[in-house]
Amino acid sequence: MRFCEGLPAVLIGASAIVIVQPYIAVAITPNQINEIAKGITVLIDGQYPGSGVIIARKGNTYYVLTATHVVATEDKYEVVTPDGKRYAVNYGTVKKLPGVDMAVLQFTSNQDYPVAKIGNSDQATEGETIYVAGFPQPTAAINHSIYVFTDGRITANASRPLADGYALVYSNNSLPGMSGGSVLNEKGEIIGIHGRADTTKTQASDINPEIVVKTNFNLGIPINTFLRLSSSAGVDVGVRPPIQQIATAPKADDFFIQGGDKYSKGDFQGAIAAYTVAIRINPNYANVYNNRGNARSKLGDNQGAIADYNQAIQLNPNSADAYHNRGIAHSDLGDKQGAIADYNQAIRLNPNYANAYTNRGVARSELGDKQGAIADYNQAIRLNPNYANAYTNRGVARSELGDKQGAIADYNQAIRLNPNYANAYTNRGVARSELGDNQGAIADHNQAIRLNPSFFSAYYNRGNARDDLVDKQGAITDYNQAIQLNPSFANAYYNRGLIRSDLRDKQGAIADCQRAAELFQQQGNTQLYQKALDNIRQLQQ
Repeated sequence: MRFCEGLPAVLIGASAIVIVQPYIAVAITPNQINEIAKGITVLIDGQYPGSGVIIARKGNTYYVLTATHVVATEDKYEVVTPDGKRYAVNYGTVKKLPGVDMAVLQFTSNQDYPVAKIGNSDQATEGETIYVAGFPQPTAAINHSIYVFTDGRITANASRPLADGYALVYSNNSLPGMSGGSVLNEKGEIIGIHGRADTTKTQASDINPEIVVKTNFNLGIPINTFLRLSSSAGVDVGVRPPIQQIATAPKADDFFIQGGDKYSKGDFQGAIAAYTVAIRINPNYANVYNNRGNARSKLGDNQGAIADYNQAIQLNPNSADAYHNRGIAHSDLGDKQGAIADYNQAIRLNPNYANAYTNRGVARSELGDKQGAIADYNQAIRLNPNYANAYTNRGVARSELGDKQGAIADYNQAIRLNPNYANAYTNRGVARSELGDNQGAIADHNQAIRLNPSFFSAYYNRGNARDDLVDKQGAITDYNQAIQLNPSFANAYYNRGLIRSDLRDKQGAIADCQRAAELFQQQGNTQLYQKALDNIRQLQQ
């Protein structure tokens, strides 16, 4: 019997930090702040749409502050104001501020539009509630940019910014296209320009190459940075920049932001070193423990990660992210019940935590509770209808329950939402093979390999489909590639051994089954280990 390989559900990775702290009541409500943000935040339409903020007006000329990368290349840009009117931008008037990811553009109108009130970004501190507004880029599900307003917390305000002036870090959900949008404090004042979203950063898990880990490292440039450079842009917003304080010693925030930057670039050892210095400066910085735990988990040190998450929870018992991330570490260590307990707590603290529902679904599925898993994926999709991973995971559970058509429908939706989702193509290919459509399956695996040439499971599953079509040599070629990419892939050795047996290569078949048996034993899979041994005995007769 050949071993088939349906891909595991996709575990959504460690998110970085929301810290919940008491805060003194403020004068205006979030709804009022949203109305302010909606009035001053504009869509900048071009080849790659972005966002901007109206910061000044002189006569009929309005000045819009945005991120330089939104208008980096000469193009035909239009500003779309809150009333839906479109105004052409003369690219020759765009002024890019030196050394930072900020630019000012102009449009002309005789309409009255509100202008942002400037706050003091130097006063923004960790734990403070802030709001980000902007226009995410269109997706497969939503074919035009729609205004989005999200709340969150500041997690760092560094005195030593990263490259391009980024110094504000916050937990708000943000999406590509919101770059250049407004970052407002609880008074409705602009304290920064949003520039980088966590969802632009994805990396494969070291525990399971099919698991996607998303970072939560949202970055903005403080508005005071703009004020101190505004003369070079020729824009007078009527606010003098506060006197720049010269830091006599580095802040914990400085190392926190450095650690996040290193983490997002895959330098997990460097991230741990930076977070450790931040903790030395401020031993009560819960977010840093959480993020150091993320980095340790990425390096496979899940026990060390759990110790950090424990410390983060001790310092901040309301940190849904720390519980969620500890759940991932427990899951990676095989403690699915402990993982579910942590996801439950994360959901109690944040009932809208879609990732926690998805990850709890993964743990339930691995414990055999497919219906419970589907219920969790349903809830994740209700919270976020554009959640491609949740559709893929639900497809996996449906497939395992025998509902191949339902699984394919979910994979189709995941692909519509994310046309570059290699896992969804290969999972759909597996389902198609199980329904007898091996040509369709091969087409799906081909697409997955085009999207990710290192996707060993796609080669393996394509080998299975080729074997079903009696293309034995093609199947061996695919198994060879899967083994080259993942030398510990026991199923690939075993299936290659079966084909070699069919081709009367007895010695090659025995060698493959012996290697598969060794790997199954090392991996603790006694059932498949025994099956490989049985096959070796048959070959040796």
